[in-house]
Amino acid sequence: MTAPGASATEVPALTPWRIADIAAALLALDGASIGGVSLRAPAGPAREAWLAHLSALRGGAPCSRMPAGIGDARLLGGLDLTATLAMGRPVAERGLLAEADGGVLIVAMAERLEAATAAKLCAAMDAGAVTVERDGIALTVPTRFAVVALDEGIAADERPAAALTDRLALRLDLTALSHREIEPPVFDAESLAVARGRVAATIDDETIACLCTAALALGIGSTRTALQAVKVARLVAALAGREAVAPEDAALAAALVLAPRATQLPVPSEEAEAQEPEPETEPQPESPPSESDEQAAAPPRDLDEMVLDAAKAAIPAGLLAQLLAAGGRTRARAAGRAGQLQKAARRGRVVGSKAGDLRGGARLDVVETLRAAAPWQRLRRSEAAMAGRNGLIVRREDFRIARYKQRSETATLFVVDASGSSALQRLAEAKGAVRLLLAECYVRRDEVALIAFRKAQAEIVLPPTRSLVAAERALAGLPGGGATPLATAIEAACALADAVRRKGRTPALVFMTDGRANIDRAGRQGRAQAQTDALAAARGLRGEGFNAILIDTSPQPQPQAADIAAAMGGLYLPLPQADAAGVGRAVGLALAAGR
Repeated sequence: MTAPGASATEVPALTPWRIADIAAALLALDGASIGGVSLRAPAGPAREAWLAHLSALRGGAPCSRMPAGIGDARLLGGLDLTATLAMGRPVAERGLLAEADGGVLIVAMAERLEAATAAKLCAAMDAGAVTVERDGIALTVPTRFAVVALDEGIAADERPAAALTDRLALRLDLTALSHREIEPPVFDAESLAVARGRVAATIDDETIACLCTAALALGIGSTRTALQAVKVARLVAALAGREAVAPEDAALAAALVLAPRATQLPVPSEEAEAQEPEPETEPQPESPPSESDEQAAAPPRDLDEMVLDAAKAAIPAGLLAQLLAAGGRTRARAAGRAGQLQKAARRGRVVGSKAGDLRGGARLDVVETLRAAAPWQRLRRSEAAMAGRNGLIVRREDFRIARYKQRSETATLFVVDASGSSALQRLAEAKGAVRLLLAECYVRRDEVALIAFRKAQAEIVLPPTRSLVAAERALAGLPGGGATPLATAIEAACALADAVRRKGRTPALVFMTDGRANIDRAGRQGRAQAQTDALAAARGLRGEGFNAILIDTSPQPQPQAADIAAAMGGLYLPLPQADAAGVGRAVGLALAAGR
């Protein structure tokens, strides 16, 4: 690996740890200017080694830590309840965001961060300051810091809020990194101190245009991301000791910022492939161009290709596989409701409070009630002294009622083609995928159901359950062979999904079939009518608004399966060579992309 600063015309392949090393250096150099980093990794040696390396690069300065369930009072600051009650007047307290000014804020379990808390964090990052006006206190404090969002999600669909990750220029995934792959650091605190003392590197319009072009080629429409790539390129040049951004700096910035956000593979330029070299453009021996003329005549396309190739080479393997499975492009979808936090009246996790009374069994938030009453104690005590009373005075208008949220449960409904058109081997792989995903759902306390369809009927083999024993028993007895009543299966899946939704859960449907229906809705044979009925049932499923995925289990991708997936508005995944583990991984990725 060539560290920033080495002379190179191309960016060499970077190991995951080397990418993490460079990200830590950029964060320690000027992390606030690029927002920070989203770090997906479980608690373990690799993550702790990276955090320790970041601390060492910052000269051992400690980082502020923000828990996922933090309240507004601790996050933003406001009224110091103890001091206010003791002194009889409002006393301000600095929040965590103000304490992190000039440093690094580590957000623990960022995937569980409340949407409202994430919004307040994003607002503080955008403004560089936060103004608190609550409980009679008005306080404005600077909040310029870098964020390290620790993503500890087990499932593929557990991700931090998009509003937060969009503001973090860098994304790291150390999930599969072993402690044996940790390499000696390239940067240290002394080299960063020297880089901070240099004048900020400049970047020309051509390089900026190349980074923007690469972002568009990778399907990234956010101008914020392109701007982040420009800032990272300038920091990389500063690390290398350059006064201006070089092509290799821009290429490395594209690999760090653009590659993890790619939604499509770059499309080769047909014009470039078809273009023939013109004879008159060849250099003439009698007038050889000078070195300066060669540099001036160098086509800007060379830098475009270098930046784009570096970004393409750095696309994570899992993302690249997903892009290829989707035909080179993933579809952007609105965030779904699977597993999200939903409001509940009297149970769940306390996420705040509101003014109210205790009627209807509401629970009093004692601390917030005292906060509301504290600023008025001097006035109330003077009034109470005239009546001969003393002590803390709390009135009805001070009451604050606790607000709750609880996580909605998700049910993944597998609809498996057990007909003769699906080979028994594919049926065995479907069973294996259900077993793998059931284990993951058990960790998340989600449910799994199984519908098998063959001959002229669709049968609920496994009702929604978390029981591993019941699942194993149902899967072991799953029969195979017969015709393909696809329309009946889609309608049965829609009915079961509707029943799941009525119970407050969020259903996600996974169809595993080759799409070649030959039994219509009335139970009669006939491929044409059966396909028509299947398409009509698929459109009805789409009208219900359910998340759906269709996995084509045939040896070769079938157009009928693709048509069914399009009609139901779901993702189509042709997996002719997948085993049980491959099916499980594909379903996890597809569910994450569709939610």
